Amino acid sequence: MKYIGYCRKSTDEKDKQVLSIDQQLSELKEFAQKENLELVDVLTEAQTAKIPGRPIFNSLVKRIEKGEAHGILAWHPDRLARNSIDGGKIIYLVDTNKILDLKFPTFWFDTTPQGKFMLNIAFGQSKYYIDNLSENVKRGQRQKIRRGEMVGVAPLGYLNDLKTHTMVIDPERAHLIKKLFETYAAGNYTLKDTKLYAEKINLKSRNQKVLSVSNIQRILSKPFYYGLAQFNGEFFEGTHKPIITKKLFDEVQEVMRQRGRSKNIKKHGYIFTGFMKCGTCNCMITAEKQKGYVYYRCTKKKTLCDEKYVREEALSNQIRNFIQQVSLPEKWGTKITNALDKEREKNLVSFQNSLQNLKEERGVVEKKLSRLLDVHLEGLIHKEEYIDKKEILLNQKTSLLEKIRDFEENSNDRLERAKEFILSSCQDKKVALQGDLGEIKTFLKNIGSNFTVRGQKFNFEAVGIWKILYENLPNSSWR
Repeated sequence: MKYIGYCRKSTDEKDKQVLSIDQQLSELKEFAQKENLELVDVLTEAQTAKIPGRPIFNSLVKRIEKGEAHGILAWHPDRLARNSIDGGKIIYLVDTNKILDLKFPTFWFDTTPQGKFMLNIAFGQSKYYIDNLSENVKRGQRQKIRRGEMVGVAPLGYLNDLKTHTMVIDPERAHLIKKLFETYAAGNYTLKDTKLYAEKINLKSRNQKVLSVSNIQRILSKPFYYGLAQFNGEFFEGTHKPIITKKLFDEVQEVMRQRGRSKNIKKHGYIFTGFMKCGTCNCMITAEKQKGYVYYRCTKKKTLCDEKYVREEALSNQIRNFIQQVSLPEKWGTKITNALDKEREKNLVSFQNSLQNLKEERGVVEKKLSRLLDVHLEGLIHKEEYIDKKEILLNQKTSLLEKIRDFEENSNDRLERAKEFILSSCQDKKVALQGDLGEIKTFLKNIGSNFTVRGQKFNFEAVGIWKILYENLPNSSWR
């Protein structure tokens, strides 16, 4: 009788006792020689048997059906099949006498009813093993997610810590990921522009490939970066360190929604369109190119307006000159710090009350999450509704935790942050002056609002401490 040997080793095999293909080959040849079996061929395959569709195994079945051999030699029945379809094929070929014998160095078989019964049991055990292994893996993943630990490969900006089996901050890329979010949140760039910005700051994949637009979109849409872990569509509180705040994440999502709804996406890349309004009639400022120069003008959609064109170079020079003037006088430092000290004492009670209110709100949300889980476990709501409501509550809790953390961390360092402002304002000014128009626009959005052009002059409303500086610009005696 002719036999065909079959050796298989799965690349995702979890059973460490399974022999390698080379070891199986040695075992089969030694067994065939010992039993005087005519081995016409030996087929090898490196693929899992938990699902049908193995090409080498299918070719083995076809050769048996054609009568090239009437016996199969394998190390164990689980090398042939770990799923019911492939196991059924072998049983059927035995029932139809296409297979007259099966030989295994580790398993007994003959073509009697008892032998076929034992073969069925062996195939069933193999399927049970793979099913149980899969369920154990899934259960382990679910448990890990419930602890707030993400499974799988860490997203860009994080690394897999093989010792603790957790995800930790990637010191080389985390700050670049944050820059990516901040840049897109400013609303100046499309996803394609943001891709080019990622190249500019040298943010690449782990294998040093340039990120595509779809890569950028996935990064900007991933809640993992502000602290939530997701598994099978369900969100869980993560234990990993967030790279960004939820507020920044929400700003990015809003920019994406606005761009998705907008029918007037900038086709020509005019940086100040959609940013300024006419100071006379409050219509939006648009742009057009004439003789190689970019001009900004009122759209005049509401009424006739006699505002004149202003060239982009003249507009950008006005903005650069203004930014160059904005710097904090040294003698103001003492006045500001003294004022902040008095304000801190005055607002201490108010701060404590606000912090307590936030903690009470967090407690309410946690109780809602607990009740929601109880209702879900009792089968009173569908899983889809549970997942949706849970995501909303988790986002509320994350926002509250960020506010509480900000209160606790910033309650006693307002003076220090004022000092940091004195230093950072100079640095921000330098970046804005040396940067491109997109970076200038981002700088302006950080320090003010209500940007207008009237009489070919740029103006805006400054916010915070920048308002103090801006209101004192006309009086330059302190310089």
